[in-house]
Amino acid sequence: MISIEPHELSTAKLHGYLLGAVSPRPICFASTIDSEGNVNLSPFSFFNVFSAKPPILVFSPARRGRDNTTKHTYENVLEIPEVVINIVSYDMVQQVSLSSTEYDKGVNEFIKAGFTEEASDLITPPRVAEAPVQLECKVNDVISLGKEGGAGNLVICEVVKLHIKENILDNNGAIDPFKIDAVSRLGGNWYSRAKNGLFEVPKPLRTLGIGVDKLPEAIRNSKVLTGNDLGMLGNVESFPNTEEIRTFIDSSAELKDLISSNQIEAIHKRAHEFLSEGNVSEAWKLLLGNQP
Repeated sequence: MISIEPHELSTAKLHGYLLGAVSPRPICFASTIDSEGNVNLSPFSFFNVFSAKPPILVFSPARRGRDNTTKHTYENVLEIPEVVINIVSYDMVQQVSLSSTEYDKGVNEFIKAGFTEEASDLITPPRVAEAPVQLECKVNDVISLGKEGGAGNLVICEVVKLHIKENILDNNGAIDPFKIDAVSRLGGNWYSRAKNGLFEVPKPLRTLGIGVDKLPEAIRNSKVLTGNDLGMLGNVESFPNTEEIRTFIDSSAELKDLISSNQIEAIHKRAHEFLSEGNVSEAWKLLLGNQP
């Protein structure tokens, strides 16, 4: 066994050990708004429930370790002390990951990640319509834990209204863990799903995905591609060029036949298979091979 005192480690190394050890962690998908009306949406895994009466949730948008800057969520709750904590299901995880991209202040991650804004009843920030549970909260306090990069900021929230989709409830009216299909975070790129364990989603730390809003309309409105598919497609920084697309399509008789048939649903199904295997570049080349 190795034994280490925290001061002996870099912030990044210590952060990695802590996140790898204290896991899996639930995900707070927080929607907030600033004093100018700009909406922000971002996930945090420093999060849990701490009281039932009053109903208290706490999450922590920590200062960035690499440059000691603060996150827009933290800045927003200081201006408008309200937040919706949306619970993340497996069907939304790729879009949630895309929303964690470091977009500029004022960019609405609902739009970039392809989520639907739904008005809250008692507070100003909107809810994520796709989330199985949406918790409207007033912020009771924000406690800074330090001024160095990596320091947390505890946002103490009181739930003022719950929204729960009926299709996640069992016959007794309780939340069914299989139906809610919630995901949790571990260290690195690892997530966990109650149904079948661990899986990876690369975190877009140093990339700026184009966003779901920049996808061609036929792809964005596909009847075949899922929200997770769109999240993966929107997490690229640029499209493949014409030469790359042509070379890829010409490499396979199956793909050439698929493109020449112009059967959109069949093309999207094959692209979905590529995405299910983690082959985002191949999916893009196939989808764009059918674009006019």
